[in-house]
Amino acid sequence: MLISLIVPCYNEEGSLPILYEALCDVRKAESETDPDKCFEFIFVNDGSRDKTASIIKEFAANDKSVKYVFFSRNFGKEAAMYAGMQKAKGDYIAILDADMQDPPSLIPQMIKDLDSGEYDIVAARRVTREGEPKIRSWFARRFYKLINRMCDVEIADGARDFRLMKREVVDAILSLNERQRFSKGIFAWVGFRTKWVEHVNVERVAGETKWSFWKLFRYAIDGIVAFTTAPLRIATYAGFFFAFAGFVYMLYYFIRAIIEQIWDHVAGYPSLLCFILFLGGLILMALGLIGEYIGRIYIESKARPIYITSEESKD
Repeated sequence: MLISLIVPCYNEEGSLPILYEALCDVRKAESETDPDKCFEFIFVNDGSRDKTASIIKEFAANDKSVKYVFFSRNFGKEAAMYAGMQKAKGDYIAILDADMQDPPSLIPQMIKDLDSGEYDIVAARRVTREGEPKIRSWFARRFYKLINRMCDVEIADGARDFRLMKREVVDAILSLNERQRFSKGIFAWVGFRTKWVEHVNVERVAGETKWSFWKLFRYAIDGIVAFTTAPLRIATYAGFFFAFAGFVYMLYYFIRAIIEQIWDHVAGYPSLLCFILFLGGLILMALGLIGEYIGRIYIESKARPIYITSEESKD
C-alpha cells in the first residue's frame, strides 16, 4: 500500500526540516508495524521566495520517496493542494501544512481509521483557537455559522485541510476542476463517510502566517460565492420588500393628500433624501453581489490552468 503525503509550501524554509523529520518518524513507525506500507512525500512549492525550493531538492536528492512540484509563481494554497493530489499515486492521500500546525503524529491513527473500512476520510478539526487573535477567532466562528446557514452542505467549525483520504475520494475531488476553488466546501460537497479527529490548536514552529485578515476575508467571500447563491436571493428579497414599502408609502401619501387637501407639500425632504440614499446603497450592494458572481463566471469561462509548473520531479 502506498500512502501519499502532500505538503503545500510557501516560504517555509524554517519549518521544512522539522516537518520532514517528523514525517520520516511516521514512515519509520508505520513500516515497522506493517512492511507493506510505503510512503511518498510530495512537496508543492507555491512560488516561494526563500530557500524552500533548494531545501526540497536536497530532500529529494537524499530520499527517493520525496517528489516535488514547483510553480512558476505563487498560485495559492488551493492550487498547490490540487497539484499535489494530481501528482499523488497513493491508495491513501493526506494533505498537511508545512508549519507543523497539522500534527504529523495524528497520521498513524488516521491510517488505522481508514484501514478499519468504516470511513473514507479522516479529517482533523481544531476544538480550540488558543493563540489566535480574538477578533480573528470571532470572525472565523461567525463565518462558519453564516456559510452553514446558506449552503446545502455542512462545513464543520474548525475544520482544516489536514485529512487522509482514500483514492476514490481524491479522484472525485480532482473531477471538480473549477478555477475558483474552496477546498473546505469541496471536501464537504463530495460527501463520503468522514471521521473527525479533534485536536487543540498548535502554534507554528517557524516563520509567520501567510494568512492576513484581508486574505481570510477574501477567502471567506470565495467560499460563500462558490457554494451558495443565497446572497443573490437576499438581494432579491430586499428589492421586493423595499419596492412594496415604496408602493405602500406612495399610496399612503396619495390618500392623505386627498383627505387633507395637501398638494404642495414641501416638508419631508431630509427623510426622503435618507430613504433615497439608503435605497441607493442597497442597489449598489446588490450590483456588487451580482458582479462577484459574474466575475467568477468570467474567470471560469477563460478556462486558464489552475497552476503552471516550472519544475517537477520525475516519477
